[in-house]
Amino acid sequence: MDILLVASAFNSLSQRLYAELSDLGHRVDVVLAAHGPDPVRSAVAELRPDLIVAPMLRTALPEDVWREHTCLIVHPGPPGDRGPSSLDWAVAGRAARWGVTVLEAEAVMDAGPIWAAEPFPVPPVGKSDLYRNETSDAAVTAVLTAVRRYAEGSCKPLPQTDDSVTVVRRDPYRQQRRRIDWERDDTETVLGKLRAADSQPGVLDELLGREVFLHGGHPEDRLRGRPGALLAQRAGAVCRATRDGAVWIPELRPRRNSGDPAPFRRPAASVLAAYRPGPDLPEDPAPLELPPGRRTWTDIRYRQHGAVGHLGFSFPGGAMNTDQCRRLLAAYREALTRPTRVLVLGGPRDFFSNGIHLGVVEAAPDPARESWANLNAMDDLVEAVLRTTDRLVVAALAGNAAAGGAMLALAADEVWCRTGVVLNPHYRRMGLYGSEFWTYTLPRRVGPGEARRLTTEALPVSAATAARLGLVDRLVPAPPGRFPAEVERLAAGLAAAGDLDRRIAAKEAARAADERDRPLAAHREDELARMHAIFFDPDAPYHALRSAFVRKTPGGSPRPLAPAAGDPR
Repeated sequence: MDILLVASAFNSLSQRLYAELSDLGHRVDVVLAAHGPDPVRSAVAELRPDLIVAPMLRTALPEDVWREHTCLIVHPGPPGDRGPSSLDWAVAGRAARWGVTVLEAEAVMDAGPIWAAEPFPVPPVGKSDLYRNETSDAAVTAVLTAVRRYAEGSCKPLPQTDDSVTVVRRDPYRQQRRRIDWERDDTETVLGKLRAADSQPGVLDELLGREVFLHGGHPEDRLRGRPGALLAQRAGAVCRATRDGAVWIPELRPRRNSGDPAPFRRPAASVLAAYRPGPDLPEDPAPLELPPGRRTWTDIRYRQHGAVGHLGFSFPGGAMNTDQCRRLLAAYREALTRPTRVLVLGGPRDFFSNGIHLGVVEAAPDPARESWANLNAMDDLVEAVLRTTDRLVVAALAGNAAAGGAMLALAADEVWCRTGVVLNPHYRRMGLYGSEFWTYTLPRRVGPGEARRLTTEALPVSAATAARLGLVDRLVPAPPGRFPAEVERLAAGLAAAGDLDRRIAAKEAARAADERDRPLAAHREDELARMHAIFFDPDAPYHALRSAFVRKTPGGSPRPLAPAAGDPR
């Protein structure tokens, strides 16, 4: 069928549905409702779709559109649930299970007949993590079921007046309900409030006399202090005391009317450091290896089981700033000193990596210089992986990867991918040529013609298509909570394989041959020359695209699959 996706943003779920519906042979296009109703009407008139699917909407569809066309709305709540804050209520209320409902658009929001529904478990994670993983899996299953039923033409959707549907109307989850009372709230209550708002909208609070939104929350088992007091900093996060413990908060977002010129999410310590007088917080370094039973936060961890090392990392939003790249490189080098034959890279769930940290770049006094520093730090990390020849390196993608983060994965010997992952192995939609040795790793895996197509068309790629193209070596059909254990099992099997020594020797010989053919330094030099020209050109589209991205303002075309603005080639 011809299917039009209408979304407020081309986010992770919209990209996954685009990729998976395309895999099934449907002709899919996308229009962004954030640009207003007219682009939606224009896209519908131009494309005349058989079906309209709305994966993520912050505003209602134009009435003339849903009256004249079948429009399926993806609602992140169980059948009968109504309201704009469904997942917030689920996370804050510590629901054990929740659901996704695909319903037909009607005049009353969330009240249309039900085409499909799918339940899912709710682990103790942040709302954005839940949305990109368990919710996304359930949404894809429900949407594909609804699309199939619509195509068959024999299914009658279930009206919500049916006795089997219990209607529950939930109010918007406003800041008054999210407010933290540091004197009275215990740690679990604070964590519940933080997790229910970790990506958007954050929890509004006051620090050092400034109003800021708190993003993300993780427990701390040792540090203690006066409730509400800032206790320490670690890897850009700050630790704040609760009534009976403490929590780590990785990111802050200054309120728009606070006078801060960078009112978007970035590492908490860097936001506070810009305030005068700034806090003199002691650095509380976390060991690379945590002892069993510790309940604390760090963004990089190492553990080892026999001949397999696991270097885990998890950065908010998958973005990696200069410091994070350098710390991950130091941890990688430390991991190489351990007696292992297989080294697995990647966090237990959510994003693998999305490359350089555009928020930190945008907030820097000199964004061009910070872009350059961040990119070189990312290149150093990728080069270290490419030059590892004494063991096999596996990139285990529990979540999505894009741009330089995708190229970090491709630097490994094998890429293992959870089946719900989406890859964006390109840079053009941010107006960039790209680096991280993509001119070496991408053609090496898929050939020069396919590499050119992937980087030029700049479209999301499903895990299944990535495996078919050769970007991914192994698909891991596990739900998010079981992915780490499955990776551990597979890695142990790889380390015990009888041909491991032969594979490592062949890898070393291949790297030496490639180096003779064209040194890695030559790839890096050519890529960086093009990126330097973009970074330090104030008129390059990259700067406007970056600013629109981090400030969440409608930028670019309302048709995100159209050719990217500017051609960095």
